Amino acid sequence: MMRPARQDDNMVTAIENPGLNLDWLNLETDEEFDIKAGRKGVTLQSINQRMAGIEGVDQADWRSFAPRGIEADPRSNAHARQYRDKGDVWSESAMLLYEEALQRQWSSARDIPWDTIGDQPDDIEKAMCTLCTFLTQVEFIAGDVPGRFLESVHPDFFESQLFLGTQLMDEARHLDVFRKRVLVNGGGMSPAGLGAVGLLAIDDFTEMTAILHLFAEGLVQSLFRMGELIGQNEAEKRMFRLSAQDESRHLAFGVTHTKYTVETQPWRKEELHHYLDINETVQNTQAGLTTNPITGEALAVLAGGGIEYLDEGYNLVMLMRKKQINEYYHRLQVVGLGDRLDRMSPDMRELITV
Repeated sequence: MMRPARQDDNMVTAIENPGLNLDWLNLETDEEFDIKAGRKGVTLQSINQRMAGIEGVDQADWRSFAPRGIEADPRSNAHARQYRDKGDVWSESAMLLYEEALQRQWSSARDIPWDTIGDQPDDIEKAMCTLCTFLTQVEFIAGDVPGRFLESVHPDFFESQLFLGTQLMDEARHLDVFRKRVLVNGGGMSPAGLGAVGLLAIDDFTEMTAILHLFAEGLVQSLFRMGELIGQNEAEKRMFRLSAQDESRHLAFGVTHTKYTVETQPWRKEELHHYLDINETVQNTQAGLTTNPITGEALAVLAGGGIEYLDEGYNLVMLMRKKQINEYYHRLQVVGLGDRLDRMSPDMRELITV
């Protein structure tokens, strides 16, 4: 069907109809939005260089659902739970971490060589299943907690929201891969520990990143690195290696967010110390990765190479524990909380090598 001819196809002509408003077709702007794809494609950074960058945006005008750069409709619904201050949710690395997360997604179904597990001694198999049962529970909570804050990030700071979306996908995959390891070789589930269920009571974004990323996930990352070392086959080594790769992004987000908060809202330092005062005690004694009796024993069996080498295994577990705490203290120094050493939980402080 042929369309009716017009005088000039390049000109939007007025339509005499009171029910239509085509002013949006006649917007005049000096901006050039012809953005070329670079070596990494069209990234958030390349878009922000040309239009609606984050520089100079320290506070959102009002609570709305219009992302940065879009003129919000004044009639739109307000969102009572949104954070309007940039310092409450921002991370300088969010854009890079988001792009990296997109590039480095992996599949627990296809990218783990499950056929390399083979027959395992009963104590080794049961120990690995016990460890992975614990991690299945941990990773469920690690995804649930940041998921609660997605709607609270103001659209002006959407990069942080996008990154948290990738973290949810990462944690879902970790839960998936560790559950598969528990069941794929006949070992089966073990009794669950307490888990870090206290994290579900967190009610503030910065509290969440300080406790979940800065503290808890840092301990998990050290455990994943040890998991690659003590893995008995390529399937186990790879699942821990890939999970640690993901966890590094989560840590980087938490460190850069907390650092930004301390730099722009220095009055919150004591608040952050208070969060850590509570969680160093609770998480360290109730749900700690090596102080949890069941998990600690399983780690020792795996690290030693069998139940008959339990003493050697515990020595390696304590070396990992020392590494966990020293890496945690290093993160505190990076974000501007290096003065925490004097008030750190005593059983953690004694492991610090300054």
